Formats: sequence, structure tokens, C-alpha cells
Amino acid sequence: MIVGLTGGIGSGKSEAARLFAKLGVPIVDVDAISHQLTSVGSPVLGEIINVFGKRYLLADGSLERAALREKIFADDIARRQLEEILHPAIYEQALLELDKNSKAPYQILVIPLLFEGSRYFDIINRTLVIDCDEPLQIARTVERSGLSEQAVVVVMRAQVARKMRLALADDVIENNGNLQELGEKVTGIHKKYMQTCIVSE
Repeated sequence: MIVGLTGGIGSGKSEAARLFAKLGVPIVDVDAISHQLTSVGSPVLGEIINVFGKRYLLADGSLERAALREKIFADDIARRQLEEILHPAIYEQALLELDKNSKAPYQILVIPLLFEGSRYFDIINRTLVIDCDEPLQIARTVERSGLSEQAVVVVMRAQVARKMRLALADDVIENNGNLQELGEKVTGIHKKYMQTCIVSE
């Protein structure tokens, strides 16, 4: 079974994934794959620079991620151009990584923009949304990333609306509390998923 884990910026997706990993669940994270594919000297990074220009390269040859992120959230055409380069490559690498853990009872595939497209729907069996109140999303993201509140709101508006995300979810973990509470909820849903895998065998 493959569970697509998603949620808005600052909802706690990464922390939830880390907690699932502690329980022995294989994690494939498309953001981590994106970073690998855009590392110094990679073919994908070369394509990005060909389209967007060398101003998005740092002195050490790495991608100036903050500047490119700012551009794509302010420019829909630029965002689509970047997606056309990145998304197919990320998808292919995700399939390879999932295949490595195919004998596990279930896996978590972390996809921040799961409901913004349909690319992954054919390979996931359930969707799990990590959710929290929007003011908390903003506060957490500002604290973690150093972005301004205004910049965080721009990112949130580029994502699927919270109401729609919740409506599309098979399962939801509400993450308005502390790390211990999140851990308890992750453990609870892990037991549910393990039971589902046993029943389906």
C-alpha cells in the first residue's frame, strides 16, 4: 500500500513523515528528490538555468532556491515552466525509490502538491492530510523559514484551498498541538494502516 501524505505549508508534513519513519515505515519524499535532482552539475539543474538564466545560480554552482521560489510564486507562466522540467523527472525517481521498498507493508509518499495535479493518483492507495489552522501554518513557516507573513500567504494561495484538501483526503491528522500529540496520532493511524495491510493480504 502507498499512502500519499500531503498538507499545506507549515502543517507539519515533514515532522509527521519523520515520525512514520521512526515506526519503520519507508518514506519517499518528492521534495528531497527535487533537491537531489537539482544538485550542482545535474542535468535537471542545467535545464532550469537554460530556461531561467544564470542569475539563479549561486557562486558555488548551486541553485538559488529562494530567488527562484519567489519568482515562480509570483509568475504562473514561470511556475508552469519549472514544473514541466521538474515534475516528470521527480515522478520517475519516486517510482524507482518506491520499487526499492515494495516488500514493505506500506510506504509513505510525501507530496506537498498532491491535490494540485493528478500525476500520482494512479500509484497511491490512500491520501493522508496533515492539517492545522491557517494562522498556525503562517506562524510555523515564518519561524522555520524566515519568510515574511506576506510571502507565506502568497505560497498558501498558490496551493489547493484547505477546505478542498480536507474534502479530498481519505485520512486527516489534525496537528494544532505539540509534537507528543502528533506522535500519538501518527502511531494511531500507523496501526490502522498495518491492520489494513494484514486484512488485504
